[in-house]
Amino acid sequence: MTRRTPRSTAEPTAGNAARGVPEATVARLPVYLRALAALAERGVATVSSDELAESAGVNSAKLRKDLSYLGSYGTRGVGYEVDYLRYQIAREIGLTQDWPVVIVGIGNLGHALANYAGFASRGFRVAALVDADPTRTGENVAGLEVHHADELEGLVVEHQIAIGVIATPAPAAQQVCDRLIGSGVTSILNFAPTLLQVPEGVDLRKVDLSIELQILAYHEQRKNGAAALALTAEQAAQLAEAVHA
Repeated sequence: MTRRTPRSTAEPTAGNAARGVPEATVARLPVYLRALAALAERGVATVSSDELAESAGVNSAKLRKDLSYLGSYGTRGVGYEVDYLRYQIAREIGLTQDWPVVIVGIGNLGHALANYAGFASRGFRVAALVDADPTRTGENVAGLEVHHADELEGLVVEHQIAIGVIATPAPAAQQVCDRLIGSGVTSILNFAPTLLQVPEGVDLRKVDLSIELQILAYHEQRKNGAAALALTAEQAAQLAEAVHA
């Protein structure tokens, strides 16, 4: 099955699709937006492409190429107006409107996601919380009532849910995904440690925390291994000195 970038990361009609913005560029736009927000918080009014690229962790040529897909918002010799460029990127990726979100699975991760204040400031509104455990029904999390999973389809319609977030155990994730799609949700963010199958036209993004930790473990092991090799070399040098003494 085809998996695409979520509709939440790009305007579905007149935005990037019409101008042919590459998926890699779409994936970097939120990074630029975050960098611009940090600059705005520091009171920076204008920023050069080199400075913005450094803040975003990319090279300046790539940044200029990415922004060229959105239009000409920079001024030669001056740079970019921070607030204006923030607005243009936010508009491009659909953050100038409200996106209602449902979180399915209110365990530890679901709780953390529901309580994350950053959603609201970035154009996402957690509109409904759902869990299959009947003992959680009626529980208050982040000011919202937890509904039983049987109510999922009705909640999607009632709140006009745009994005479904799956934070369930792996065995339940595909069924939840199918029910969201059956209710009309076409953008899904999956935190469950499993691969989901979705039909053409449904945008699916996966966040696997265990994989990210394993990647860090690999790099940590390499650093520790290098340290061990360095120690062995030092010991060898000391031994050679002792032999020649």
